[in-house]
Amino acid sequence: MIEPFAVPFMGRALTEIALLALICGPVSVFVFVRGLSFVSDALTHTVLPGVVIGFLAGGLDGLLVGALVAGVLTAVVLTVLTHSARLSDDAATAVVLTAMFSIGVILVSRRSSYTSDLTAFLFGRLLTVTPRQIAETAVLAAVILVLLVAGWRALLFRAFDPAGAAAAGLRIGLLDLWLNVLLALVVVAAVRAVGTILVVALLIVPAAAARMVTDRVAVMAVLGAGLVVTAGYTGLLVSWTASLRYGVALTSASSVVLALVLAYLLFLPVRRWRDRRHPRPVPANRRSPHELVG
Repeated sequence: MIEPFAVPFMGRALTEIALLALICGPVSVFVFVRGLSFVSDALTHTVLPGVVIGFLAGGLDGLLVGALVAGVLTAVVLTVLTHSARLSDDAATAVVLTAMFSIGVILVSRRSSYTSDLTAFLFGRLLTVTPRQIAETAVLAAVILVLLVAGWRALLFRAFDPAGAAAAGLRIGLLDLWLNVLLALVVVAAVRAVGTILVVALLIVPAAAARMVTDRVAVMAVLGAGLVVTAGYTGLLVSWTASLRYGVALTSASSVVLALVLAYLLFLPVRRWRDRRHPRPVPANRRSPHELVG
């Protein structure tokens, strides 16, 4: 159970997952509460042009900078379109997603061949994480946690009562930009390890699974982080065992995400048991006319 992680590349992979758990757990709560699953998915794809430009300009050393610039730019554009152009969140996200991803595809298509380093951003290479990448992830995680702690109360206020937050003098547009930038930074931190295809699971599944067993936001954040670490350990161990003992090739990043989804499925009976024991009142807009009159 422990011996595989004594191997350097397995130890680095688990360390990377642990760092991502620190940020994906809390941030996924806001993704869940605000219903930003589509935005999270879009951000994982809009970093593609930045990745391509960064790779062309500086090789592997330019990947992080390119992804960071593209992610923050996407967060700013999304916020401006939503608040200034008065587009709905879905419409603004769709516009930015299609534009940025198309630019990335055009840039990639101009290359004579696809490199393995570039395509790894789509599917991830968790087992090839280097000490430098771990250090970069740690720095990004520290920045994200500082921003998250600084804006935690205001972001929660805006998430549950936007009208009340505006009446209290909070700037809704600034808070939305704050959260979008946090999402972009998480995507940049995680995309090299698990890829753009799978990083969205780390931003959605932890809070969704934690919501099955608790209604408290802080507990959801802690439990979500714990689920990511547990899924990381389980996925890496399963991938290692399947490959060495049974000759079955299982990608590590996919195994981690599947372990996370399995945790969600295992929590479903807990949610049903809680609902039966503590039934929730039916909202007025879902009651029959006879119930409302009576």
